[in-house]
Amino acid sequence: MRKVLAVLAAGVSLALALTAPAPAADQPAAWSVPSDAEIQKILADRIDTRHQGVGIVVGLIDAHGRRIVSYGALNQGDARPLNGDTVFEIGSASKVFTTLLLSEMVQNGEVRLDDPAAKYLPSGDTLPERGGKQITLIDLATHTSGLPRLPGNFAPKDMGNPYADYTTDQLYSFLSHYTLTRDIGSKYEYSNLGVGLLGDLLANRSGKSYEAMVRDGITGPLGMKSTVVTLTPALQARLAVGHDATLKAVPNWDLPALEGAGALRSTGNDLLTFLGAELGYEKTPLKAAMAAQLEPRRPTGIPGLEIALGWHVLTKIDGGLVWHNGGTGGYRSFMAFDPKTGVGVVVLSNVSDEHGVDDIGLHILAGTPLLPAPVVHHVVAVDEKTLQRYVGAYQLGQAVITVTRDGDRLFATTPGQPAFELFPEGPNAFFLRVEEAQVTFIVDKSGAVTALVLHKAGADFTAPKVAAKP
Repeated sequence: MRKVLAVLAAGVSLALALTAPAPAADQPAAWSVPSDAEIQKILADRIDTRHQGVGIVVGLIDAHGRRIVSYGALNQGDARPLNGDTVFEIGSASKVFTTLLLSEMVQNGEVRLDDPAAKYLPSGDTLPERGGKQITLIDLATHTSGLPRLPGNFAPKDMGNPYADYTTDQLYSFLSHYTLTRDIGSKYEYSNLGVGLLGDLLANRSGKSYEAMVRDGITGPLGMKSTVVTLTPALQARLAVGHDATLKAVPNWDLPALEGAGALRSTGNDLLTFLGAELGYEKTPLKAAMAAQLEPRRPTGIPGLEIALGWHVLTKIDGGLVWHNGGTGGYRSFMAFDPKTGVGVVVLSNVSDEHGVDDIGLHILAGTPLLPAPVVHHVVAVDEKTLQRYVGAYQLGQAVITVTRDGDRLFATTPGQPAFELFPEGPNAFFLRVEEAQVTFIVDKSGAVTALVLHKAGADFTAPKVAAKP
């Protein structure tokens, strides 16, 4: 769910490891999945050397069976090791469960992909339209509805658990008054709002809660007993403690109004069962719905990347690689499978560092390069008077980055996201520790701050200053 770069750069790109893998021609002719020892070495490097993790679990499945490789711990100072039954928040990886429910309901004749989404709204509520066209269920499932990433009335009281106080009444109030800024179906724009809404609409249609739908339609038939929204005491005892990118323990997230966007918790073993069903290793009544989930394809605007129903398809990998990732305030998840080779991989981490798992999963599955170690930055002292000049709002695409100061510390945030500290490495040069990115503030000859520049993945994104104070 939380893609730091995508949020700060207003959707300029998805996770680097997923949108820019080595093209098929540059991959090994016959890639061999790494051994357990090789995977263990990668995990140890992430945790012990790079300090980008506390605990990581990798799960692999193929025609020969499944295996779990893990390294680290449930929490710092906790001697208990991780294993395939350790529970993690999986964030936006929940979206493929939501869209699988949609596909299953289509197979059962309960809904149609081209049904207007408004058909399943609570009585009296409405959805925006544009050009005489209505948002359909497939528009929501493929992030092409025209709805924004998050609702405009999303204003968390607690940034440690930002979705917890957002209600369905607020959700439908926003939708009833929102004006679409682009034609429906014309452009891919990743939307937690859209898929969260989809989950709620399907629940309205079924007469069940979202969690009950997932249990009755997916996890129950597959025997995935550790994949839930609400943790039992037994599952809570197996929960890995979440950490932010600075390795500080953080609260878990709750998404009562947008459960379909990212509310599930799961384990390596359960997600391997899920991928095993996708690959045909598990006999399941979901077979037809899973196959149909991959049939509709829409472009994302990113070369070599398409969107199916929830799943992203990396077409620049020979044969196509099906994936989704996720993140909350304290966790990262990645799961993918290659229909051509019959291999699936799951990577789960209890640290929210964006580069902690995606490239590991792709490397194991397809041989794409691991991301290099982060650049080492050195913090310098900058006086509070200078820092105060940078406080304000900066317009980056459709997003506004708000910069605030707390004493001698500077922070940046966007609507609905936690504040991330900007660490000074020069009078106007700062870096983030949550990911490999830098920020430079532009100062004119008069000493006025006119813009900030976000440096990320070899590109520069300029955000003009639009207000002196947030």
